[in-house]
Order: sequence, then C-alpha cells, then structure tokens
Amino acid sequence: MKLAGMTLKRFAPCALTLAALALIFAGCASAPEPRFSSSPELTFTDGGKATSGSNDSKKETNKPRNPNVETFRIGDPITVVFSGVDTPIQPHIERIKEDGTITLPLINSVKAAGRSQGELQKEIHDRYVPKYYVFLTVTVSTADRFYYVSGEVKGPGRQIYTGETTVTKAIASAGDFNDWANKKTVRLTRADGTIIKVNCLKALEDPTQDPVVFPGDKIHVFRKSAWSL
Repeated sequence: MKLAGMTLKRFAPCALTLAALALIFAGCASAPEPRFSSSPELTFTDGGKATSGSNDSKKETNKPRNPNVETFRIGDPITVVFSGVDTPIQPHIERIKEDGTITLPLINSVKAAGRSQGELQKEIHDRYVPKYYVFLTVTVSTADRFYYVSGEVKGPGRQIYTGETTVTKAIASAGDFNDWANKKTVRLTRADGTIIKVNCLKALEDPTQDPVVFPGDKIHVFRKSAWSL
C-alpha cells in the first residue's frame, strides 16, 4: 500500500498536465472560424464621410512644362487678332504689364506672362466663347524681340531673338570675340536686373555653365587687362 501511494503521488502532476492540455485543445476545436470581409478598407475625411481606401483613384499631377517651348514675358508686345465673326473686331495691341497680364475688351484681365502662344490663344478663346460669341478665331503674335551684346565682340549691338539661345551662342551671333576679349569675364544682365558672371571658356566645355539668354537680356564682354595682352 505504501508503494502504491508513492506511485500515485509521482504520476499525479502528469495527469493534471494531460487534463489541462485536453481542455485547451477542446476549446480550440470549438472556436468559430474567423471571417474576413471582402469590402475595401474605408477611410474618413474631416467631415466624417466614409470613402473607399482603394488605390484605384487617379491623382491629378501637374505635367512638367517643356523647357523648349517659348513663353511670353513681362514687357513683351503682344498683338491679338480676332476673326471668324460677322462684325469685325479691331486687333488688340498691348505690352504685357508688370503683373503679367493684358486687358482685353469684355473679358478684362488675362494672364499672359509665362504662357506659350498656344496656351494664351486658348485662354482668350475660351473666355469669349460661348459667353460672347458662338464662333471666334484668336491669333496671338508678338513683335520682334531682342537681346544685346556689347564690349569686346566683332559686331556689338542689338540681336534679334529667334528662339532659345545661350551666352556663347549669343556672342557668336554678334561676330564672336575679338582679339582683346577676356573670355573668362562675361556679364549677363537679366531684364529684371539680375547679374550672372560667365566664364565662357568653361561654358564651351560644360553646357551647364552656359546660361540661357532671354529677350531683353544684356551681355557684356570685358577687355583683357593690359598685362595679359
């Protein structure tokens, strides 16, 4: 009897452990299977309205402007011609004002600076049609624009701006450097007064150091110092 009592005491902890494990497995077997919703996740706006969290919606992005497209600038003279209407409309001639706008009959202020010819034509057309006219053709043009090259070049003076150009190309259009030119010391003055110093020897090797020239800009090539002649 004493031996039997010792045996029961030895196996009692094992029996309790087995019983506990049996209860755990029984609970897992009876637990309900989780269900997952197939509806999209909802997010909430500041107003509390629920909206779908799906990523299918497209976000509007601003398309980068093509740097090769020429745009109007403050001070540019602009002519707007209207056609396609029964009663002739006088052309509108105006220089772009300091705030970047021009003022047209009926529609008043229109932003012109920073826009290309096509963009400005469309803006003016859409402001007139269909509110004032059923059909209307708008043509926008500008007078010749210029930049200026002075100093030690072979042909200093006003140069017609025919499209995108750079400091070294502008100097070439003025006959190129003369024998007294200091090619390391060239000053580019923007129409707004900003001054940029250009080393044309480096600019010829590295296009990133050759600034773009705009209408109204002034380029001055300095003379070599006496000791460097």
